Amino acid sequence: MPNRILPEFQDFLISRSLVSAKNAPFYAHWVSRFFAFSNINQELGFNLKVQKFLNQLKSQKKIADWQIKQAEEALRLYFHHFLNGKTSTLSPEEPQKRAIDASKALCDMRQALRIKHYSYRTERSYLEWVERFFDYTSKIKKKDVRAAGLDPDDVRDFLSYLAMTKKVSSSTQNQAFNALLFLFRDVLKAELGDMSKTVRAKRGQKLPVVLSPEEIQSLFKHIKGLNLLVLQLLYGSGLRLLELARLRVKDIDFDQNLVFVRGGKGDKDRTTILPQTVKGMLKKHLDEVKQLHDKDLSGGYGEVYLPDALERKYPNAVKEWGWQYVFPSSKLSVDPRSGKIRRHHISEKTIQNAVKEAAQKAGIVKHASVHTLRHSFATHLLMNGVNIREIQNLLGHKHVETTMIYTHVIRDMISVPQSPLDSLYNKKPL
Repeated sequence: MPNRILPEFQDFLISRSLVSAKNAPFYAHWVSRFFAFSNINQELGFNLKVQKFLNQLKSQKKIADWQIKQAEEALRLYFHHFLNGKTSTLSPEEPQKRAIDASKALCDMRQALRIKHYSYRTERSYLEWVERFFDYTSKIKKKDVRAAGLDPDDVRDFLSYLAMTKKVSSSTQNQAFNALLFLFRDVLKAELGDMSKTVRAKRGQKLPVVLSPEEIQSLFKHIKGLNLLVLQLLYGSGLRLLELARLRVKDIDFDQNLVFVRGGKGDKDRTTILPQTVKGMLKKHLDEVKQLHDKDLSGGYGEVYLPDALERKYPNAVKEWGWQYVFPSSKLSVDPRSGKIRRHHISEKTIQNAVKEAAQKAGIVKHASVHTLRHSFATHLLMNGVNIREIQNLLGHKHVETTMIYTHVIRDMISVPQSPLDSLYNKKPL
C-alpha cells in the first residue's frame, strides 16, 4: 500500500492525534477505495454509496470485522472532520465560532453550574473536562481560542480523540460530551448541532460481577466494627456507594424496616429494605453519632450540608439531629463552596478500601467492589423468587431492561449445562 495516499488527510489525522502515524495510511487507503467505488456508482446518493461500500467490504472473506469498522471510521473522519463541512452533503452548515477567554469561560461555567444547583461532584467533573478540552484545542490542534474561537468541529475532534487515541469507555466519552454541551449551551450560548457523526466509543454488553452467598458470608467474616455495618447495609439494602454515604438520620425508618433514598441517581427518591440483621448495630452506631453531634454543637459547630433550596426553606435544619449524616466523617472540614466548617459524610474511598481489604483477606479472586454488593443484592433476590418489577423499584432503575441483566446472571449461575467432557467421562457402561 503506498504510504502517501491522500497525504493531507494523513497529516490531518496525525497532527490531531486521531490516528497514529503507523495507522494513518490504512485510513487513507479506505477513503481512496471509497472514491474508486464512488466513481463506478455515481448514480447513488452519498449515504447509499457509503452503505453499499461497507456492505461490499463485509462480503469479502479476506476483510476482517475490525477492518470494516476501521473503514467506517475513516469515512467519518474524512467527510465530517477533514473536509470541515465544506464539501460533505451531510454537514452543510457553517460551524458556529465563538472567540473566548478560557479562564473567564471556566469561571462563568462554575457560576452557571451553581445557579442550576448541580452537585459539587458534577461541577468538578465538568470543569475538568472543559479544561482538558481547552488543553487539547491549544496543544493538539494548536488553535488559539482567543483569536480563532471554538466551533462544533472542535468538539467532534475532541470526542473522537478520546475514543480513538485515549481509548476511553463509552460512559466516559458521554460524560465529556455532557460537559461540553453545557459549556456551549449555557456559557457560550451556541448550539453544537449534529454530533451523530462523531466517532463513538463502543461498549458491548457486560455482565456484572456477582458474589455467591457463601462468598458474601466469607467477606463479612473478615471485617468488623463500623466497616462491617457499612458493608452489610450496602448488601442488605442494595444501595449505591454515594446513596449510603449521603444517608441522613431521618431516612432510616426502624418501625417499617425501610431506608429512604433521597435524590438518588436521576434525582429520584425511593425506598428500599432495612435488614433486620443490622438494626441493633445501627441503633448503637446512631447513639455514638448523636454524642459526636452534641459535642460539635457545644463547640460551636454541628452544621451539616443541605442543598441551597432546603437550607433557605429550613434555615434551622442544618443543626437538627434528623438531618445529620448516618455515617459522618471522623473530622470536621471546610465546605469548598460556602467556606463553613462542617462535618461531611464518610469518604467513599474509606468504604472502597474496606471492601477491597475484606475481599483480599477472604481470598476472593473476583473483582469485588462496592457496586458488586449491589449486584449481589439484586441477583440473590431473584434467586429467592422476588419479582423483577419489585427488584427494579428497590434498585431505582428507570427501565426494567436495566434490571433484566440479572436474569442472565442467575441463568448462568443456576442453569449451567453439563460439559460434553463431563458427559463423556460420566457415561455409564452398558
